[in-house]
Amino acid sequence: MLTLIPGETTLDQLETLWRTDAAAQLDPRTAAAIATSAGRIASAASGDAAIYGVNTGFGKLASVRIVPDDTATLQRNLILSHCCGVGAPLAEQTTRLMMTLKLLSLGRGASGVRPEIIALIEGMLARRVTPVVPEQGSVGASGDLAPLAHMAAVMIGAGEAMFEGQRLSGAEALARAGLAPVVLGAKEGLALINGTQFSTALALVGLFRAMTCLRTAIVTGAMSTDAIMGSTAPTRAEIHTLRGHRGQIDVAAAMRDLLEGSEIRESHREGDARVQDPYCIRCQPQVTGAALDLLRFAGQTLITEANAVTDNPLVLSDGSIVSGGNFHAEPVAFAADQIALAVAEIGAIAQRRIALMVDPALSFGLPPFLTPEPGLNSGLMIAEVTTAALMSENKHLANPCSVDSTPTSANQEDHVSMAAHGARRLGLMTRNLSMILGVEAICSAQGIEFRAPLTTSAPLTRVIEALRAHVDAIGADRYLAPDLEKAQSLVEDQVLVSAAGLEVAS
Repeated sequence: MLTLIPGETTLDQLETLWRTDAAAQLDPRTAAAIATSAGRIASAASGDAAIYGVNTGFGKLASVRIVPDDTATLQRNLILSHCCGVGAPLAEQTTRLMMTLKLLSLGRGASGVRPEIIALIEGMLARRVTPVVPEQGSVGASGDLAPLAHMAAVMIGAGEAMFEGQRLSGAEALARAGLAPVVLGAKEGLALINGTQFSTALALVGLFRAMTCLRTAIVTGAMSTDAIMGSTAPTRAEIHTLRGHRGQIDVAAAMRDLLEGSEIRESHREGDARVQDPYCIRCQPQVTGAALDLLRFAGQTLITEANAVTDNPLVLSDGSIVSGGNFHAEPVAFAADQIALAVAEIGAIAQRRIALMVDPALSFGLPPFLTPEPGLNSGLMIAEVTTAALMSENKHLANPCSVDSTPTSANQEDHVSMAAHGARRLGLMTRNLSMILGVEAICSAQGIEFRAPLTTSAPLTRVIEALRAHVDAIGADRYLAPDLEKAQSLVEDQVLVSAAGLEVAS
């Protein structure tokens, strides 16, 4: 169980929660602010002034007044009517991250929910009651309304949830876990479904996976450099400090460390006839480093959003209850688009390194398609073609989603962010990229082994050993699909990065 402080939670904490599937709870010091704002909402609900979502209808129906006796019905109807998500269920780990983000938002004490709401979300996380949340249905504007409604539905004993490996009704899942549903008070349903937590959770998962791929790309890129007997001169520190971009400097330093002590490199340091390597080798720090800078920038946006209050209306510090627009997910949409660009470019340059290694005209003495008996065997010919297909798909998917606004809700919500599907596509893109990098690992290890008796550096030797524990060298042609899947898993599970001892900060 990890205790979180709203406004101070870090990317590392959220990544740990997601990767370990741990539970979270709020720091007890949040209780006073939560109770104060809840009291202010309770008073307003019985007052004469019209306050959106407290004693009025929602969206285009905001002008309709709701009497106090109908408050609970209003909030329950809101949740049930908004459960319009479609598509495959969100991964349970991602749903739990979304719930944690909702805790952080409510924990700032500006949403007006009672402590019972906080306690139930914490209890569901601790006892592993995970709502079934469809992936599609949000336009990322008045909050992620449909997905968050499916979460809230379980809290009122409706909807569906996973518990102990079974898909159950929300009421049954809560009962089996020893939890009771809540009756929502004034504004509480609105507080639960207004907000960007679905989009932000998906974008964060995309960021975590993208950073894993980027670190792996530094490793596989160094291996490819050695496999084709590429020059390490372009990684010299002064080249990169003269330009000044932090990501570029960091990637060049990491590559220098990874290639230090390689016998392959030393064998052609003097007398190499090539003046320059192709860009996919020579410009790795510039391209991968630019992607690193972009991911870092997106990470700052997303951790700010993860700690933000994003529902509406808000209870401000002077006690006033004011409608605003923090539920609009434009920052998340932009961050998702930035991550998508970085993922596409990491894959694009990695794919060119694979193409370089399998091409005997360019690979500086490696056999065609990295097979010891070309002609009789096709080796890694079609593995390279697969990476080209995945690279191309990612290029299409990298087109921006944030510019695709469309009016909804009878033109009340007339500009929307499209953050949800901008973030959702990152799952497919990072899976594609991890496969590209897995194939690069196979190809570069094969290429390095063709350089025997010369050996690569100690860190890259450890990477090859980690790969060979799961994927044998390619001799005679064999059924390759399982090997590609194993290599992809080694990328996603950070095995290759760990073997290299590589540390590059987010």
